[in-house]
Amino acid sequence: MVDRATDEATDEVDRIVAAWQRERPDLDVSPLEVLSRVSRLARYLDIARRHAFDRWDLVAWEFDVLSALRRSGEPYVLSAGELVRQTLVTSGTMTNRIDRLVSRGMVARAHSASDRRTVLITLTVAGREAVDGALADLVEDERGLLASLSAQERSSLAGLLRDLVVRFERTD
Repeated sequence: MVDRATDEATDEVDRIVAAWQRERPDLDVSPLEVLSRVSRLARYLDIARRHAFDRWDLVAWEFDVLSALRRSGEPYVLSAGELVRQTLVTSGTMTNRIDRLVSRGMVARAHSASDRRTVLITLTVAGREAVDGALADLVEDERGLLASLSAQERSSLAGLLRDLVVRFERTD
């Protein structure tokens, strides 16, 4: 929508911020201008991801596990512990997820030959086909979400978001 008075594009966040400024002039609600938009964009991204994953009969957590294995490179094997670290879930949750992916034929489980306590998870051909297809569809959908931005705008936005995320992910 375009504000006729200023000729600038407006969105729901502009309306929300204006309402809060009117109702609570004592508060600086400017953080809403950034973070409410990030939150709203996250919803659109979730919809696009769900759409891409549905086409490959995957859900988000399955894609996360399969993509961690795929990114590891040939022979597409990671320990269960490495998968826990990469996907930020508990070991109990990962065990459940691996069980479900094994039952779907997307991964195989085996004990390490050098240390029987270590469980190795291998991406199967079916898992690789699914994650590769879902990734291709996801990237295409995400490209569409960013289509209104120039390459320079995308690069600037990526840099700004990286700076913000790094502050949260930094471990001292």
